Amino acid sequence: MKHLWIALPLLLGALAALGFTPFALWPLTLVAAAALLWLIDAAPTGRRAFGLGWWFGLGHFVLGFNWIATAFTYQAAMPPALGWLAVVGVAALMALYPALSAWGAWRLGRGLASRSLWFAALWMLTEWLRGHLLSGFAWNPLGAVWLPLSPLAGAAAWVGAIGLSGLVWVVASALALLVRSDRLRQPATLVAPLLLIAAVAGWALRAPLPAPTSIRLALVQPNIGQGSRYADPNANLAQYAALTTQAFAAGAQVVIWPEGALQFTLEEDPAVRAYLAGMIPQSGLLLFGSDHIERDADGVAVGARNSLFALDERGTIHGRYDKAHLVPLGEYLPFRPLMTPLGLARLVPGELDFWEGPGPQTLHLPGLPPMGVQICYEIIFPARVIDGRDRPAWLLTISNDAWFGGDGPPQHFAQARLRAIEEGLPVVRVTPTGISGFIDARGGVSAKLPQLQVGVLHGVLPSPLPPTLFARFGHGTTLVFGLLLAGLALLAGRHGGQRKLDIQI
Repeated sequence: MKHLWIALPLLLGALAALGFTPFALWPLTLVAAAALLWLIDAAPTGRRAFGLGWWFGLGHFVLGFNWIATAFTYQAAMPPALGWLAVVGVAALMALYPALSAWGAWRLGRGLASRSLWFAALWMLTEWLRGHLLSGFAWNPLGAVWLPLSPLAGAAAWVGAIGLSGLVWVVASALALLVRSDRLRQPATLVAPLLLIAAVAGWALRAPLPAPTSIRLALVQPNIGQGSRYADPNANLAQYAALTTQAFAAGAQVVIWPEGALQFTLEEDPAVRAYLAGMIPQSGLLLFGSDHIERDADGVAVGARNSLFALDERGTIHGRYDKAHLVPLGEYLPFRPLMTPLGLARLVPGELDFWEGPGPQTLHLPGLPPMGVQICYEIIFPARVIDGRDRPAWLLTISNDAWFGGDGPPQHFAQARLRAIEEGLPVVRVTPTGISGFIDARGGVSAKLPQLQVGVLHGVLPSPLPPTLFARFGHGTTLVFGLLLAGLALLAGRHGGQRKLDIQI
């Protein structure tokens, strides 16, 4: 029993992660979260509360980030054991955020109700920090567990995904308090029902989705795995070409390939450029991911950009978007002169680092409404996906999820759905191995291709909604919600001083 205070929160954290897709066992998340709140309130010291939060975070993130083991295995040719070591290392660092939330709630709160609401507010703060500090890693916001419940997930249009995470803890706090029959009259017990009623009412009173556009898109998913991506670029290009020819023949106006689909340098290889143009019909457009090489005045390659290109039947490049939020140790090596002697250069493919693009921008392409672009994990960062000065009518996110294991792709897709809800914009997502699909402006999935399936997904481009509250004010609405919870926590603290739960750990 001596180490129960370690084992129990570790288990609860893992159970809470089962609320994420592909498991979607969100009731387990709520129960595990409520149990953690009991433990924090019962902690004899702030140090113990910090430890409870850290062990919870470790279990939560090891399961939620398990796909990183596969990613490191592909990226650096590591044995699987070292890939899992990387998972534990990342999870241990990320676990500091829930640890700080637990410590802060214990210190600021007075009683279960107050500490639970403080924890909800502080979790929102630390989840925001997790998405910003040290380049940021916003993967799997806890609020993503609400996606199976459309009325609750729809609240992201008001308070964003981080606000949804706060709602998880508010509901968990209500569950925690409900076991206290002597505390059912606590004002804090009314918070969760009122918020849930407001969310459902807002969902029920929402305006209908506008009719889709008439623009016919085709998403090409060739199921080329990470191990085959560089093996035979000519064969891969031939497969893309065959699927693209079929797509245009079936009436598509725009065909879209995923991130890094073209393994040739478009701007420096006229033959490849002519080959691609030859498969595009008049007034058609091909959008695809490829690298753009940066050269110095002497023509020496000094860097690369992870880009999306738009090409027409004449071989004209109508637009290019360069990825701005790069992956450390994936697309560039921080402090390369120091890291290379340590052998860490093997984590980054090639000798060139990728360079950052200018940030979110809107592309204006012939035959298409204004388009925002996100490449790979850029789509996981709320309030950082569009150019607010030139609002697009839809978002295109291309990615290579072939190295994300089994759980990574559905979680990545889920986070694209959250961006659609937050911004009120449809999202079109294309990957080589799945999941590719069409997402409407409320986060609903109208069509998708599952993982590891070859195919072309045809569909019409959905229409946008007017800017949501979150689209207009960004994390300002999240901040207001967090301050509301903090105020309620202070109010509950005035009614605090109630006996702690008698839990000995």
